[in-house]
Amino acid sequence: MSDIFREIDEELRRDNLLKLWARYGRYIIAVAAVALVVAGGIVAWREHQLAERRAQSTRYAGALTLARDGKGADAAKVFAAIGQEGGGYAVLASFEEAALLSKSGDRLAAIADYDHIAATGDLDPGLRGLALLLSVMQSLPEADARQTIERLAPLTESGNPWRPTAIELTALARLKSGDKRGALDLYKGLADDLAAPPSLRARAAEMAAALAS
Repeated sequence: MSDIFREIDEELRRDNLLKLWARYGRYIIAVAAVALVVAGGIVAWREHQLAERRAQSTRYAGALTLARDGKGADAAKVFAAIGQEGGGYAVLASFEEAALLSKSGDRLAAIADYDHIAATGDLDPGLRGLALLLSVMQSLPEADARQTIERLAPLTESGNPWRPTAIELTALARLKSGDKRGALDLYKGLADDLAAPPSLRARAAEMAAALAS
């Protein structure tokens, strides 16, 4: 008897499946087709991205070679193009372009590049901070000291990876503005900061000694 009931149960289940398929089969096929298209698109996009990264890598390496060979202007053009494209090498290329512009004497263009990187909201905060530091370094001779101090203020906060360098630049700005006491205090603090790089601590100690004499 159990075999009969099992066969009846299987027939009912099969009948229900056939009814469901007759009603929803076309939707299931459509969903499956879309899933295959999406999956294929993702694979194609990944391959495209990989090919682009490889191409960028080759061009980036070529631009570095141009720079080493003394062809800075040509290298800067390649770096600028890569920087506009986005992708893995875009940020590195932007930094390289700015460095070459600075080396060639075009500090205003270099500052503009660094400021653009620093203002890129979706970029890693560490890289944005580095761009800001480099911009300040380039503009320090002519920039208003108060403005320089304000720009550096976020980087001087505790825990920021660029804090020692930002404090050193802040001390220079204070010295430029005539605030010798403020600069001396900052240099003394840096000289005693064990988290700061040894070379920076040594510079700070020398400046503190010079200002205290």
